[in-house]
Amino acid sequence: MNLPIGELSRLTGVKVPTIRFYEQIGLIDQPPRTEGNQRRYGTDEVRRLNFIRHARELGFEVDDIRELLDMSGKPQASCHQADSIARNHLAEIDRRIASLTVLRGELSRMVDECHHGRICDCRIIEVLADHSQCVADHVH
Repeated sequence: MNLPIGELSRLTGVKVPTIRFYEQIGLIDQPPRTEGNQRRYGTDEVRRLNFIRHARELGFEVDDIRELLDMSGKPQASCHQADSIARNHLAEIDRRIASLTVLRGELSRMVDECHHGRICDCRIIEVLADHSQCVADHVH
């Protein structure tokens, strides 16, 4: 393959500025360039960008993706560290879900208590103005 950056973007679903950013931070190697100084990419970059895109879609942070990419280059090594990264990420997702559940409950209560009158009597405005009226602690 000898793909220009636009074609790589189309094949992987990763935007051109994002591809350049990934090059800057070392997630993908700087590609060879043509005599006209245009980047050219191959099959390895397509696979690597697909891996990165999928990991980002699953919410993995860049540092974790970097580690996972390094591990993928050592197929005979133990997957203990990859498992650890995934478990930590799962725990963070569970924490965020719990936090969002509390936020949802608080907002739902505020909306349910609103009687659709005037702003001066609006329960939503009252609660937003005074955190002590909240039932749950939802500060991040």
